[in-house]
Amino acid sequence: MPSKLSKKELNDIIQWDVKTWSKALDFWEKYITLKPGMSVLTIGEREGGLSLWLAQKGLEVTCTDYKEFPDTTASMHNEYGVSANIKCESGVDVTDLSRYSDEQFDVVVFKSVIGALSEKERQQQAINEIRRVLKPGGSLLFAENLIGTRLHVALRKRFIRWNTYWRYLHVKKDMDLFEGFSKKFFETKGFAANFGRSEAQRRFLATIDGVVVWLLPKSWRYVLFGVLIK
Repeated sequence: MPSKLSKKELNDIIQWDVKTWSKALDFWEKYITLKPGMSVLTIGEREGGLSLWLAQKGLEVTCTDYKEFPDTTASMHNEYGVSANIKCESGVDVTDLSRYSDEQFDVVVFKSVIGALSEKERQQQAINEIRRVLKPGGSLLFAENLIGTRLHVALRKRFIRWNTYWRYLHVKKDMDLFEGFSKKFFETKGFAANFGRSEAQRRFLATIDGVVVWLLPKSWRYVLFGVLIK
């Protein structure tokens, strides 16, 4: 568990497959220091979890999503007392961030977003736009779904309703998406937890992953964490 975060906070920040995906938080902070007053753009933040985490650290967050935010997003931010640090903007398309200036943000963050773009060309457009709005030396922090094994692919076809349009990243074939950044740090996580049908099952399987995942090929894992420095 990332330091100083309660179980409730982690659940509100990560929301799904928490034990696996929450490892991104410590990974990101291993490579950059998040300082109060930094400007940050969060993308695909319908529930506002990562925006909550960043606002708790004193960053000035522009929290965005393509769709309208549910009332629960603002309610959660109010509950934690961080609303003053968060500005929510809907209708934001990550492939066209033209409403934002060049070199506007210190940090851009997203989790499980660019897979929804369906095509590698559109994913590249998104990464290019993110790089444009980052200040020199700014950082992109992300966690994204990997294609994993044939078993992952087969089970997604059966159980995941958005599988028909989601483009999962390949740990080797898609690294060219991130060219143009001066420094790149990556880590892969997770194998069995993705098979869980409930959060309790995913949490149990993630515990097993913590023991065995290092014995498995990286191409078998299903989450990619990244820190990219402009």
